[in-house]
Amino acid sequence: MSTREVSDRDDPIVESLDQLAAPMAAGEKPREKWRIGTEHEKFVYDTGDHHAPSYDEPGGIHDLLMALTEFGWEPILEGGKVIAMKGADGTVSLEPAGQLELSGAPLENLHETCNETGRHLAQVKTIGDRIGKGYLGLGMWPDKTREALPIMPKGRYAIMLRHMPRVGSMGLDMMLRTCTIQVNLDYSSEADMVQKFRTSLALQPLATALFANSPFTEGKPNGYLSYRSHIWSDTDPARTGMLPFVFEEGFGYERYVDYMLDVPMYFVFRDGKYIDAAGQSFRDFLKGELPALPGELPRLSDWNDHLSTAFPEVRLKSFLEMRGADGGPWGRICALPALWVGLLYDQGALDAAWDLVKDWDMEGRELLRSSVPKLALDAPIPGGGTLRDIAGEVLNIARSGLAARARLNTGGDNETGFLEPLAEIVASGKVPAQHLLDLYHGEWGGDISRIYGVKSF
Repeated sequence: MSTREVSDRDDPIVESLDQLAAPMAAGEKPREKWRIGTEHEKFVYDTGDHHAPSYDEPGGIHDLLMALTEFGWEPILEGGKVIAMKGADGTVSLEPAGQLELSGAPLENLHETCNETGRHLAQVKTIGDRIGKGYLGLGMWPDKTREALPIMPKGRYAIMLRHMPRVGSMGLDMMLRTCTIQVNLDYSSEADMVQKFRTSLALQPLATALFANSPFTEGKPNGYLSYRSHIWSDTDPARTGMLPFVFEEGFGYERYVDYMLDVPMYFVFRDGKYIDAAGQSFRDFLKGELPALPGELPRLSDWNDHLSTAFPEVRLKSFLEMRGADGGPWGRICALPALWVGLLYDQGALDAAWDLVKDWDMEGRELLRSSVPKLALDAPIPGGGTLRDIAGEVLNIARSGLAARARLNTGGDNETGFLEPLAEIVASGKVPAQHLLDLYHGEWGGDISRIYGVKSF
């Protein structure tokens, strides 16, 4: 989730609806300036007793963050607390229960992306080895209850933790017990954004299936392959889901603005503090009638904050965010941007991918989305068949897109190799969660603590 450092008192006041599409339009870039921004979260645990470390305990999350200074990272403070670190590789920040996230820098190619990931994981592993901390690359804590998890000192999280139980049964699980991999990608125009949004939204369940990696809850199989994905089904219906309007004629920036205006607010950030506006309306804010700040009009930074509080399967800000994948180990971190860059950053591949899904109806898309957390590659696709039937074809399209980009490393290799972990999943027919279940029912003998012996990074 976003990390703010300062109030933006000098930002323009929003005085008309036309200004609200400005951040999205400002994201338009010519192809040569398209970049790849990869985000990935991991669970932190104590190597002695496997507890999730608190912020303040010796060798806890604060100490872990501050140890990154030896690699050139600089602290970001909120209320006198270190809540993130900034550096050349982006931002290392905290999720609500201490999950550690790298929000990577915008990079030109996947070779740079995977090198960035490798540097970050090597740094935190070096620190972890010294202070007795390890990391799990999974979509959900396999053994922790909500009550066993610490809360990090970030103002927006306190507001969200209070609000989540009012609007869904699993919002606290989303905040406290899940990890994801995401990739942020650019577009050249409104029309290009629309094609990419529709294609990636339709195919997001395939990413969920390929990366499904959360089959355990509180030490036992939960009946799902991606329980993390299932959690979103009852987190907050006002800000999640498959966004049917994206597939309607006339969709563009203004329609997304309309959607966001109907998403209830969480907060307003002023003078270094988060003001609770949970459930209040940005439309009222535009009229100076926000109960949390009566008489005050929003600034553009307030709107940008608000854009970060919707959680659909694909999210639009000044770029598109792919949000379907569970957390996982190093190779799969690199594979997620490879999948979406291959599909979306070459026009021939994008057209081929859209042709594959353009005739799907909304009922079928919704059924696919609701089925994939349990069934993964066996989830039904509109028109008949399953994701398994198209997974290889989608990977081939992505591979052709990456080959066409022809971004080579110093050894002369293009980017297609980063798809190999996904090709192995498709060839085997087993998603990561199914391999974990095999271990649980086999050599682990039902002992979930054995998962801490699995090499995640």
